[in-house]
Amino acid sequence: MNRFPGGLALVGVLLGGCGATVPVERQAMSLARFFLESADTRGAEMALPQSGVHLTVNPQPVVAEGDFTNVELVQVELGKCLMFQLSPSAARDFHRLSGSHQGRRLVLVINGEPLGARRIDGPVANGVVFVFIELPDEALPKLVENLKSTTVTLQREIARKS
Repeated sequence: MNRFPGGLALVGVLLGGCGATVPVERQAMSLARFFLESADTRGAEMALPQSGVHLTVNPQPVVAEGDFTNVELVQVELGKCLMFQLSPSAARDFHRLSGSHQGRRLVLVINGEPLGARRIDGPVANGVVFVFIELPDEALPKLVENLKSTTVTLQREIARKS
């Protein structure tokens, strides 16, 4: 019989942190990435959580967490959605991509989980991407708060490195 209930778990937690090199604030980040729907069946299969829509996407993201300068929760005619603002260089790249891949979908993946998709209906020249999320409306403010915090942290790191 174990005389120290939970003692081994505590030791595991304490020792588990010894080799960790990731700062605590990095562990709590909400990392958002956009993946482009694949033109063929080779790629990563993803399914959205509520609608169950299955998509095959290219393995590399077209927009990653370091490309965002801001994230906001906005109310549009069809409901609440997230608005992602891209950095100037990411906006230029995205403008070209959105012009040449009209009709395909972008899949928003947050911390490895696909949470939304939107069809590219034309070139996006202003560097702003709107996407509806398959989460309850009450979960969106906290998600946006985490995404904004992550964006600020990453943009500071990028500025420090340049």
